[in-house]
Amino acid sequence: MRETVATDRAPAAIGPYSQAVRTDELVFTSGQIPLTLDGTLVEGDVQAQTRQVLANLAAVLEASGSSLSDVVKCTVFLADMSDFSRVNEVYAAAFPSDPPARSTVQVARLPLDARVEIEAVALRSSQ
Repeated sequence: MRETVATDRAPAAIGPYSQAVRTDELVFTSGQIPLTLDGTLVEGDVQAQTRQVLANLAAVLEASGSSLSDVVKCTVFLADMSDFSRVNEVYAAAFPSDPPARSTVQVARLPLDARVEIEAVALRSSQ
């Protein structure tokens, strides 16, 4: 089984991609940037942007039959690696125990000049 996921509890995709794709056992999210539901980029520091990214990610995962606690791998994309420790502070609060595997990379530029983007792979909950 392969099924695309769309929810109005997270910002709509800004290109030709799905918010997530789920299979029988896994959920693959597209990268989430710090957009509000109306598509506005969150202003402020990288921590505010990271909180919005994680809220968007949680909403997409929930719509997929999963949750942040089911995440097994994240990839974090930063516009500036000097934001690493500030992003970690917010990220750690979202994954307080048994955090998922993770890669973090600096990129030349993110969509809409966001400072952070996160994508995830999660298990489907056994609910």
